[in-house]
Amino acid sequence: MRSESESPEVALASLFKNAYSQAPVSIEALKGDGSSRKIFRLRGKNSSVIGVWGPDRKENEAFLSFSRHFLKSGIFVPEIYAENLALGVYLEEDLGDVTLFDYLSQNRSKQKISPEVAAVYLEVAQTLPRFQIEAGKNLDYSVCYPRSRFDKKSMLWDMNHFKYYFLTLAHIPFDEQALEEDFERLSDFLSEAGSDYFLYRDFQSRNIMVCRGKPAFIDYQGGRLGALQYDIASLAFDAKANLSAAFREELLEAYLKALGKKMSFNRADFKKYYPGFILIRILQALGAYGLRGFYERKPHFLQSIPFALKNLSWLLETQDLKVSLPAFTPLLKKMAASPQLLALGAPSPSAKKLTVHISSFSYAEGPPKDGSGHGGGFVFDCRALPNPGRDKSMAHLSGLDAEVVGFLEKSPEVKKFLASVFSLVDQSVENYLSRGFTSLFVAFGCTGGRHRSVYCAEKLAEHLRRNASVNSPVRHISLPQPVS
Repeated sequence: MRSESESPEVALASLFKNAYSQAPVSIEALKGDGSSRKIFRLRGKNSSVIGVWGPDRKENEAFLSFSRHFLKSGIFVPEIYAENLALGVYLEEDLGDVTLFDYLSQNRSKQKISPEVAAVYLEVAQTLPRFQIEAGKNLDYSVCYPRSRFDKKSMLWDMNHFKYYFLTLAHIPFDEQALEEDFERLSDFLSEAGSDYFLYRDFQSRNIMVCRGKPAFIDYQGGRLGALQYDIASLAFDAKANLSAAFREELLEAYLKALGKKMSFNRADFKKYYPGFILIRILQALGAYGLRGFYERKPHFLQSIPFALKNLSWLLETQDLKVSLPAFTPLLKKMAASPQLLALGAPSPSAKKLTVHISSFSYAEGPPKDGSGHGGGFVFDCRALPNPGRDKSMAHLSGLDAEVVGFLEKSPEVKKFLASVFSLVDQSVENYLSRGFTSLFVAFGCTGGRHRSVYCAEKLAEHLRRNASVNSPVRHISLPQPVS
């Protein structure tokens, strides 16, 4: 492993130089997942790659081995360009910044999602059997970490993680002996489903990228042998994705149809165990939310708890688990209806909101100054985007007008640009809220300050209005100001 004096950035820069015979022009830290890994984007003169530093060699070995195998199987995962396991670093293909969750969030109205998003989700569900059956057949399971099979012991680990990091930290009383007996019953029952297929383990919207209009898959280093039902339950009941019951059923049917083309199976048997795997996936997620939210005080994870409880409530009200859980079921029902838990992640009436001051401006006049005095924030240059001002019919209009909006919304470059903006700003917003900060400055500039910058400023404000803890006033400096 790396020496104490050698940072992940230094190790990755060295690996990049060895691979490309040039030092990286820039190294940008990216927002990580819930793990201890650190992720960066390294840019060269003609290339952009993702660099990962991971402290656990076995986890790195699993990811690298799986990636190469899945690529050979024709599945869209990142290509591995270089690695140094002794230093815990590797370089992989840059798949962009748009996760399936981002794509979903940008193209939905409440629970109604756009046809484009639905099409990607259905393609993801139809791809899953390729992981489970085709690629999983000849996979080297000796590199699986921390365990080669999602078996009874793995299930009990997840349930006890839920018990100690969610129930205990949420101060929910329980009879430990009775609960352990129910855990045994549930794990024994689910073990009957078999575990001879590749189980991705965390098959959810933040681990799927939308790259060139197609789904690409990441973060499968926890994969192992397991039951078919677990991963489709993970996708359909991904908490903050908040998919409708009707669309979850559509995903399941698309998956089962694709599965039927790969192998013979009994639908009734599959559906017998499916609700139980939905439950154990929800428990696994709640355990993770408890650790990251209650213990590590990360607001994003607390905000996910009410969505997971909504899924749990639906499960308990509409599905037959096919196994008796006399102590656990009443506890789950009480938990799913808890006003305190359902309010988690929502701002208190006395909480200070974060104000994100958004501006558009013309580069001829120069960027505005941060009036808060904090000196932090972002200035985004929109001049590389398609310019509707060059069209005579739109030159006199602005980014507030429907014709300009329609022109820019058709551009893949604009969508890619905004996805990167949302990712960067969301990272700062989450951090600022956790630290009690009240002001963030964001400005967009273009040539005249009328079209592209105005449109982008409005889209960011629209994106941020989904967060009840954020105010997002917009000022268009180069447009005529309304008379008060």
